[in-house]
Amino acid sequence: MHLWIDNLSHNNQLRQLPPEHKLGFALVVLAIALISHPPVQITISLWMSVWVVIYARIPISIYGRMLSLAIGFWVTSIPALLISGVLVETRSLVRADVFSGLTIGSYYLYLSHQGLIQAALIFTRTIATVSCLYFVLFTTPFTELLQVLRRVGCPVVLTELLLLMYRFIFILLSTASELWVAQQSRNGYRTHQRWFYSLSLLISQLFRKTMEHYRQFVLSTAARGFNGEFRVWSSQRYRPSKRYAIEASIGCVALIILSFKF
Repeated sequence: MHLWIDNLSHNNQLRQLPPEHKLGFALVVLAIALISHPPVQITISLWMSVWVVIYARIPISIYGRMLSLAIGFWVTSIPALLISGVLVETRSLVRADVFSGLTIGSYYLYLSHQGLIQAALIFTRTIATVSCLYFVLFTTPFTELLQVLRRVGCPVVLTELLLLMYRFIFILLSTASELWVAQQSRNGYRTHQRWFYSLSLLISQLFRKTMEHYRQFVLSTAARGFNGEFRVWSSQRYRPSKRYAIEASIGCVALIILSFKF
């Protein structure tokens, strides 16, 4: 997974823009998304999609797949928002909030009208904020983001932790994928009993293999004379774009105006 993300971040059409400009732009739009209302948040998600798909030339299939991942997490939170329950004796207290309901024993379960509104608000905010995150993820290599953080005074320890987390998360996912494919090829999930056994085996093997990767990483860095600080370098020559700067500025001002209107 990390291979195609890194490939897209290094070869997109916005690669030549300075990373601090892209990061600053994304942070401004993110701040607007957090304080604005649903119509503005929907506008933000569409506008950032234009930057990612049309300007940066990120394949829409990949961008849509990443958005569906965020929507999947939103879907998992829906039951807790929509379904509420009270004692049958107190049913009259929530009558105004009941969209539909049924009685189970001494409890009354119902779909909350307020929960529906909250779910919609969370959805628009999720899509708007995630689109800002994906703009940075797909247009700026992670090492360049770390350089920007160091230039603005972010502690070295924090940037190194971010670099290690970025690396080992994808190592973990890659190892889990390899183990899953190996078990699938051996019919390791053909029955419910085998499914639980194979899953427990995958978890134990995943921990062992991840620790092996960690030891190999420590040995390789020690062999290269690691002195306690990771240094990243980029040979990319950045070219600020007046057109993109004007468009981003006008768009942010328009979003702020819309935020006060709605």
